[in-house]
Amino acid sequence: MFENSQETKTNLSELGEFGLIDHLTKNFAPKLTSTKKAIGDDAAILDFEDNQCIVTTDLLVEGVHFDLAYMPLKHLGYKAVMVNASDVYAMNGKATQITVSIAVSNRFPVEALEELYSGIELAANIYNIDVIGGDTTSSTSGLVISITALGIAKSEDVVYRSGAKPNDFLVVSGDLGAAYMGLQVLEREKQVFKANPNAQPDLDQYTYLIERQLKPEARKDIPPLLKELDVKPTSMIDISDGLSSEVIHLCKNSKTGVNLFEEKIPLDPAVISVCEEFKIDSTTIALSGGEDYELLFTISQEDYDKIKGNPNLTIIGHMTEENEGMHLITRANTKIPLIARGWNSMEKEEEED
Repeated sequence: MFENSQETKTNLSELGEFGLIDHLTKNFAPKLTSTKKAIGDDAAILDFEDNQCIVTTDLLVEGVHFDLAYMPLKHLGYKAVMVNASDVYAMNGKATQITVSIAVSNRFPVEALEELYSGIELAANIYNIDVIGGDTTSSTSGLVISITALGIAKSEDVVYRSGAKPNDFLVVSGDLGAAYMGLQVLEREKQVFKANPNAQPDLDQYTYLIERQLKPEARKDIPPLLKELDVKPTSMIDISDGLSSEVIHLCKNSKTGVNLFEEKIPLDPAVISVCEEFKIDSTTIALSGGEDYELLFTISQEDYDKIKGNPNLTIIGHMTEENEGMHLITRANTKIPLIARGWNSMEKEEEED
């Protein structure tokens, strides 16, 4: 959780709530002209002029969304920003501001929270996002992070999940499945450590997978790339819960079916290799793994030539009439129903009821 156990640790009670807020946010100076007033008043003031304002929020809960046994706090802060910024990019917008709220137990010293906020600060600087406020409170069960992200887009540029049409191409950025397999590697090493605390893991061959899990990058490059290519998606969503779940979201919101081709799903060689090591089907991982934070979108067939051959984008299927259903076309050319098996934070609780 807090890597350097030799350093002095400051109890949260020494600063108090408002002192802690001042301490953790002292490095967050507004960079954007749209931020008229940030931290330090009852509310932030933003001026987006003639742009649409995009708002999204996410909760990350210790023991549900992250495990501090292998998630460094700096990486957690960075990832928390990415989770929210990705939703803004999925609306074809630009992330501009965030608020950060945490609930924290007294087992965390001030220095641990400094690590968390250093990751938030790094993400905000790299992605040109202003931190404009938030809240802190106590927790009896570990760490909870809530980030609300705001973004902007011209009204004519905003893309929803509901605009896909039959015959539109289904396109994805990047590659899929690496974040989930990175999690599997980390969980395995956690069990090895429990059995033998002196074991020294050699994780060099898993670097890409672990980075995709611990330090994902939201695809801020895709909206401007599409604008440069003169392509406006007809629908779009980010891949947080697995490819199959997100494809089904697009279909249901757009009232279409889909043919998704297994052979077209982009997989990094490291994913294929580690899936073989774990004896897991790589297609299943791409469909159900989640936390890739790539962008999934549809485009009109007329735009095919504009994106053809672009190394950032892969056409993986096409939309169909709603009554044709949602299907995965396997490598053996078998048509099987597409089922959402993505991660569900409520699943465990439901099973226990």
